[in-house]
Amino acid sequence: MALQLYELVGTDADRPFSPFCWRTRMALAHKGLQATSIPWRFTEKDAILQHKSEKVPVLLDGERAVSDSWTIANYLEDTYPDRPSLFGGAGGRAMGRMLNWWGDTVVLAGMFPFIVADIHGHLRPADQVYFRESREARFKKTLEEVSAGRDQGVAGFRKSLDPMRLTLKTQPFLGGDQPNYADYIVFGPFQWARAISEFQLLAPDDPVYAWRERLLDAFDGMARKSAGYAV
Repeated sequence: MALQLYELVGTDADRPFSPFCWRTRMALAHKGLQATSIPWRFTEKDAILQHKSEKVPVLLDGERAVSDSWTIANYLEDTYPDRPSLFGGAGGRAMGRMLNWWGDTVVLAGMFPFIVADIHGHLRPADQVYFRESREARFKKTLEEVSAGRDQGVAGFRKSLDPMRLTLKTQPFLGGDQPNYADYIVFGPFQWARAISEFQLLAPDDPVYAWRERLLDAFDGMARKSAGYAV
């Protein structure tokens, strides 16, 4: 049975924008696997409850349902060992676990305040209500107030990427000469931002910007061809 992937979308079903779903999309492409996309929205939780999840991505592989992008990456690595490795061995997998947390707590969390109000504009009315109420409760501010200082705050975010920037001065990808799951962990948030916001997170002369461009072109330009802004 063909693979299927529940992915977060808004008003446009052809604009998947979850950073976690993009990690899975890139991992599938790396493995040379294709999955049929199942568009999913914030208020459609019942659609994935049957798969024992409240969040996407959810990957269906025959009768098996796997949720959480990190769990899915490990599932793909273990279930399809004859295909290109996502980690390059046990050491790479262990390092990937650490980087997965860094991607969440530094990269994703760092850019989220800058683009959160733009996400709202890409949602259907029912999802807008859910998104605004849940995110404003988290921040104790309106979405617009959260994003108000982004022009000043982006410099600090860019500085937080220094470990990655220094690495990319000596190799084209975090994985070395070729990308692996380490790259997809960090790329997912940048593709998420590109899909829903015109805000310039990276300066064009930044090595991280050049790295992102290389990944946009990976797998026959899969990510670049997906709906997004030219930032």
